[in-house]
Amino acid sequence: MSQFNDYYANTGAGGGGFMTGGSPYGSASGSPGGASRKSEIAHSLRPLTVLQLLNATQAHSDAEWMLDDTELGQVTVVGHVVSIQSQATNNLYWLDDGTGRIEARHWIDSSIEESEPGSSAITEGSYIRVSGTLKMFGSKRYVNATHIRPVKSPHEIYFHLLEAMTVTLIWAKGAPPRAGQNPSTTLPQAQVAGPPAVGGSAYAAQSHPPATTNNQYSHLPKLEYTIITFMLSQPSKEEGVHVRSIARAVGGNAAAISDALDKLMDDGLVFTTIDDSHFKVAD
Repeated sequence: MSQFNDYYANTGAGGGGFMTGGSPYGSASGSPGGASRKSEIAHSLRPLTVLQLLNATQAHSDAEWMLDDTELGQVTVVGHVVSIQSQATNNLYWLDDGTGRIEARHWIDSSIEESEPGSSAITEGSYIRVSGTLKMFGSKRYVNATHIRPVKSPHEIYFHLLEAMTVTLIWAKGAPPRAGQNPSTTLPQAQVAGPPAVGGSAYAAQSHPPATTNNQYSHLPKLEYTIITFMLSQPSKEEGVHVRSIARAVGGNAAAISDALDKLMDDGLVFTTIDDSHFKVAD
């Protein structure tokens, strides 16, 4: 997918959701992370569907928005304009992209209007691209739009959906291997034991502990062993691993996973960190 394209003109992004000098989706050598991660996320632009925006969560009203354990910064969405409500200080656009509906609020500012002449051409029934941040007022979430314009061509709609899927896969499974890189040397994050699948994965994370690391846990029941092995395969973070990531990687019954984590905590093998949903392996 091209790093630069015309679809991101006037959105403040270099193109394709990428920042100048790199990708906010994480390096090709591993999962997203690093000391500058917070700053990168705040200035990144991630393509999403409306359903993904509706599925994003907040720990509290001042917390960052999270989607599948990943922090959201700036977002961009393409949708069909169902209705427009023009007010003195802002315009409200109800958007529908086929996965759901969400409101986009664009505050009226003369300097912004002059720099975005296309916003005056937006009509009900047309398709638009909205870029901004996800907000919540009361129990209603909306996109606080900093940039809004009509979609240039039908291809932009398809491009956006494909890009949203690609970025989601990169966050979930790691960046695809570079040209000349052997996929068999990498493992998906969800694969916690055993050799890589025949042919490897196009989306493979590069984090895998040596087999000897897990010998001390070989006495554990299968589910507990699988959980421990998966947690050890993840990049080291102060907050540990979210229970959703564990459940997604391990699979199976949620209650059984919860019981297994409780048992691991009782045995002193794992502990909770920033809240009751984040776990880390005890040293």
